[in-house]
Amino acid sequence: MRLGIFTTVFPRDTVEAAFDAIGSYGLTDTQFDLAAVAGRTLPDDIPDGVAARVRRAATDRGLRIAGIEGTFNMAHPDPAHRADGLRRFGVLAAACRDFGGDMLTLCTGTRDPDNMWRRHPDNTTPEAWRDMRGTVEAALDLAAEHDLVLGVEPEISNVVSSPTLARRLLDEMDSPRLKIIFDGANLFDVTDPERRLDRADDVFRNAADLLGPDIALAHAKDVNADGTFAAVAEGDLPWPDYVRTLRQAGFFGSLVMHGLAENQAGRATSVLRELLPDSGQ
Repeated sequence: MRLGIFTTVFPRDTVEAAFDAIGSYGLTDTQFDLAAVAGRTLPDDIPDGVAARVRRAATDRGLRIAGIEGTFNMAHPDPAHRADGLRRFGVLAAACRDFGGDMLTLCTGTRDPDNMWRRHPDNTTPEAWRDMRGTVEAALDLAAEHDLVLGVEPEISNVVSSPTLARRLLDEMDSPRLKIIFDGANLFDVTDPERRLDRADDVFRNAADLLGPDIALAHAKDVNADGTFAAVAEGDLPWPDYVRTLRQAGFFGSLVMHGLAENQAGRATSVLRELLPDSGQ
C-alpha cells in the first residue's frame, strides 16, 4: 500500500508549498481538493493554467494524485441544489485528467438541507434513495464522457450509510466506473449494536466481504467508542486489524490520511508506516 494524505491538511499559499509539505513526511500520494488553489472544491470555472500547474507540481515531486475531491450533497431535498452540484461537478470532471487524476471522490449526501455531514431521519426513505440514485447516475454519465472513475465513500450520516447499502448501490448502478472508498472509521455506528467498536472483527470482515473487489481507495482516520472521529492513533480503531482487512480484501492502493491537523501528521504517519513498511515504495 502507498501512504498519502489530503492536500488540505497543509494549508499553504501555493500548491507547490503544500506538496512540498506532503513530501517532507515521505508520503507518496495525495487526495487533492481544488479548494487549495481555487477557493472551492467545486468551482463554477477553473482558471486557465491551474490544472497544468497542479499536475506539474505533483510530477516534479513524484507525488501521485490518488483522487480529486468532488463531493457535493447528492441527496439534497432541493432538486435545484442537486442540479447545481452536478453542474459544478461537471466542470471538475472535464478537467480531472488535466490535473493528473482519473478518480473523483464522492459521498452520497443527506436530506439535511444545511449540512451534508449531518444525519437526517429522511435518509432512509425511498424518496431519498431515488434522488441520490438519480444524481449518481448523472455523475456516472459525466464519468463516462471524460473516462473517469467515481469513488463513493459510505458515511453513517449519508443515504449510503453502511457497507450493505453501498453494495446495493453498486449492484443497482452496475457500472465499472463506480468504486468504493473504504474508510474503517465510517464502518461503525454507535446506534447499531452490530456495528459498535467492540465488534470490530465482525464489522471489518462483513465490509470486506461485501465491498472488497470494488475498493479503489482507502482512508485513514480514527474513531472513538462514542462515535466521534479523531486523528490516526488518537482514537479507538484497531489499526493492525484494519490494515490486515485491507490486505485480505486484496487492496494495495493508496491509504490516505484525513480528519487530522497538520501538527498531528507526523505521529499519524509514523504509526501507519510501522504497519506499512513498504509504503514508501
